[in-house]
Amino acid sequence: MSNETSAPSIAAQLTLRHILIDTDHENVAYMHRDCEVYRAEGFKALSKIEVKANGQRILATLNVVEDEAIVACGELGLSMDAFARMDVADGHPVTVSQAEPPESMGALNRKINGERLGQNDFRAIVRDIAEHHYSKIELTAFVVATNRDELDREEVYFLTQAMVDAGQQLDWQELLVVDKHCIGGIPGNRTSMLLVPIVAAHGILCPKTSSRAITSPAGTADTMEVLAHVELPMAQLLDIVRTHRGCLAWGGTANLSPADDVLISVERPLSLDSQGQMVASILSKKIAAGSTHLVLDIPIGPSAKVRSMPEAQRLRRLFEYVAKRMRLTLDVVITDGRQPIGFGIGPVLEARDVMRVLENDPLAPNDLRQKALRLAGRMIESDPDVRGGDGFPIARDILDSGRALAKMNDIIRAQGSQSFDYKNPALGALSFEIHAPQAGVVCSIDNLQLARIARFAGAPQVPNAGVDLMCKLGDEVVAGTVLYRVHAGFAADLEYARQACQKSCGYVMGRPEDVSHVFVEF
Repeated sequence: MSNETSAPSIAAQLTLRHILIDTDHENVAYMHRDCEVYRAEGFKALSKIEVKANGQRILATLNVVEDEAIVACGELGLSMDAFARMDVADGHPVTVSQAEPPESMGALNRKINGERLGQNDFRAIVRDIAEHHYSKIELTAFVVATNRDELDREEVYFLTQAMVDAGQQLDWQELLVVDKHCIGGIPGNRTSMLLVPIVAAHGILCPKTSSRAITSPAGTADTMEVLAHVELPMAQLLDIVRTHRGCLAWGGTANLSPADDVLISVERPLSLDSQGQMVASILSKKIAAGSTHLVLDIPIGPSAKVRSMPEAQRLRRLFEYVAKRMRLTLDVVITDGRQPIGFGIGPVLEARDVMRVLENDPLAPNDLRQKALRLAGRMIESDPDVRGGDGFPIARDILDSGRALAKMNDIIRAQGSQSFDYKNPALGALSFEIHAPQAGVVCSIDNLQLARIARFAGAPQVPNAGVDLMCKLGDEVVAGTVLYRVHAGFAADLEYARQACQKSCGYVMGRPEDVSHVFVEF
């Protein structure tokens, strides 16, 4: 006969309190230092605890407080993320105990030590990540251990498959479901917001679920949010796609590859984006979203993520290997990444550029228009009824005729339109200009520095902050010509951006023959 009691001890019972602190995908609990449970259980700050109530169970990282205004002695506070996952009412009784280490901790430790992991190891690790069993410290250890060249190509496949399996996978019941993705690193590269309405207007299903910015001043979801709601319930997202043949939504609410969203919350502050993790992140999201065909944009340039053609080809082969194993048809395009695409860097400025292209406005950035048309053409050519080479003129006709604009407006209305006037966008009220120090030709533009300046100015957290470019590669300037204007919503952000510009404005002047060149597909 067991000596165990069926009910937890009274000392382990606390009252739940909702703490309005955003911990970015991490379960965090708060306990008063003088709490009897804290002393009796031998808890320590940052230790892992298990919280149970009404059949619900979560693991959380413990923070210890000494202010009863935050958490009283008989209470257990839960952060916003943890409280939502617990799914019980404020004031509900909960039990607390020391947490057992995640089952995959052994595999994680082996990876930290440089060992190669198998498919079951990655499946266990990703399952624990998706179920929020890892603390931020443990997540960081995994991200760092798999950074750079620490994953071979089969491990990248194992990681990708595990990330797909850990979440929901959509099935559109169609043979052709297309998507496009860029590996990033090029400010203003909002081609997806043009591709979706063009391809959807052609009749091909194009459900675009995008992430928010990781290390950039804006992601597709951040920019689309200027025009429409992007955090959509799954039922609404499915209805929009079936009705309009496309959407532009944030992927987080769809529970597609949920482990990726957790990993991104660690990668963002560390500014890490290793190739293995990048491949797993991109392909797992696309496969989970039900894509059958993917056009992948790899920009190369002196200040892009990928700096040379040999590096681009290595990355292409890794993507192609994993995509083939996952039965995803992949078309990799290596593009010009020497400078930002379009004029705007930041959500509102980039939304302005997108709408100018859709409206066929004379002020529309031609580089954004041309790149979008070429990528859309490649996507349209996945249609078996379209001959190779015919995709570009089909895409151009859809854009020039206004059909793409009409489709975009349909999608915006369906997702819930936001008030936005692309002709007179409300930009950050505080601004300063950067001028050319001398006459010459713009011979190089630093993508990383301009992205950094836009982020210092407040983007994407402040949507109307960012950088508005006046000059591009090859433009002739005289001393004093305005190169770009920086917009911010707050004085402190403006000053941070100004200091960044003083260190480097990101532009180099020279002679026409000094303009940087790369050899790309387009």
